[in-house]
Amino acid sequence: MSLAQKLQSKLSNDSQDASSKPPREVLKEFIAEDPNSVYTFDSERDAPQSEICREGKEKGRKCIQMQMYSTQLFQAMQDQGFFCALPMDPAHTHIECKRIPKN
Repeated sequence: MSLAQKLQSKLSNDSQDASSKPPREVLKEFIAEDPNSVYTFDSERDAPQSEICREGKEKGRKCIQMQMYSTQLFQAMQDQGFFCALPMDPAHTHIECKRIPKN
């Protein structure tokens, strides 16, 4: 098996693993990688999937596709302890989420 075939097999196994997990679990694992980063998400109106991105300080920007409506993702982020809102710039339509500090 060539290196390219091994990599392709690894990628398809990873995507199958992610798709077999419930979306909230995938989100929880994604956040756990860098919980104090700023997260943004966006989707088309009424689309059943959304893209969430992490603006990591140390790990850089990383995005994943979630099989969740944006309203579900908004609620799931709040459940994880994030405050989510539209950005100040009206030209941007994504949602920004920042972890609420615990005292």
